[in-house]
Amino acid sequence: MVNNDTPTTSASSRAQDADSQQHEPSMTEKFPFAAFTAQTTNIHPSSGRLVSLDGVAFDESGVVGEEFHAVFNVGGDPGPMHTHGVKRNDFERAAKFSRHLKKLDKFLDGRTLVVHDAPLVWGFIVSEARRAMNAAARANRSRNRRGGRRRQRVGHVPRPEGIVDTLASARKQGAVLIDERLEAVASLSGVVVPPAAASVERAAQSEEETSRERTLALVGLYLALVNAGPLVTRTTDELAPDRFGLQRTQLRVDAEKAPAQHGNPGQFTNKSGLRPGMEVVVSDDICAEHDELIQAILDLEMTYAEKLTRETSLVVTNATGDPADLRGKAMHAQRKGIPLVSDEDFLAAVRAAHDARAN
Repeated sequence: MVNNDTPTTSASSRAQDADSQQHEPSMTEKFPFAAFTAQTTNIHPSSGRLVSLDGVAFDESGVVGEEFHAVFNVGGDPGPMHTHGVKRNDFERAAKFSRHLKKLDKFLDGRTLVVHDAPLVWGFIVSEARRAMNAAARANRSRNRRGGRRRQRVGHVPRPEGIVDTLASARKQGAVLIDERLEAVASLSGVVVPPAAASVERAAQSEEETSRERTLALVGLYLALVNAGPLVTRTTDELAPDRFGLQRTQLRVDAEKAPAQHGNPGQFTNKSGLRPGMEVVVSDDICAEHDELIQAILDLEMTYAEKLTRETSLVVTNATGDPADLRGKAMHAQRKGIPLVSDEDFLAAVRAAHDARAN
């Protein structure tokens, strides 16, 4: 006897339920952004190592859905504790980067990666991933020679949808940055960050706590920049390692390696204008696209250089104000008596040079 009070499920409703389950959004779809901060032994991925990585996945409103944190055994001296906050015994218990790579791949693949100073942070992630993959490949070749069957599979270089650089984005939006560190740029953008001054309470915090504070400050900075203007976003296909392992655009890496086409005619002046063979250094503190300026340099048969020397003809920088506020390449150029030219003035000089050629 059939109990008519018992609810029944039709074939069509079961199909609808199955269809809804199939279209349930994944965690990557729910939280499509991943903000990461890094602690490293130095500023060059080619010679340094990742000490720790901290990350969160979040959505358009900043709600965090997933978390990632790892300390890595660097296999050597990690440097003084005060630079990264990781205790010596934490390193001794930590696994190598290769043990975390699959988890990192799962976290980053398909998401938009948000970092502060992408050439450095993404450069270290790529360098560590390739180091782990190369070590696994060597171990697998050795196993093959010995007749072993089990192969190491450590993962791959992460595949984010794109990489947003908050430092470059702040510059693109016109921020004049005396202090380029994450907390300073976030504070300048209106994000509330912990005070930078040392304190007993801060000294008692673990590296994971302080790293997570920085990561959440990065999320806040990203959201502030999204609302303020255009962002600097790259895909992994556009990037390549320079001689220090920093991940820069392929054009920039190739331009640095390109030989000079002409002898250097000397320093730039308003009277001389831009001439073939001039050696041009472009600082990072500009609003214009770096690659746009590099292409203009190459089109006029000038020489692009990353490093400033006494042979440099001019430095393109927007830090052309009070000498007391100058930093980095602009400061060294001013001390050496090398002309400083803003990106707008440089592009105007490029147009003038093209006009002179046409006439």
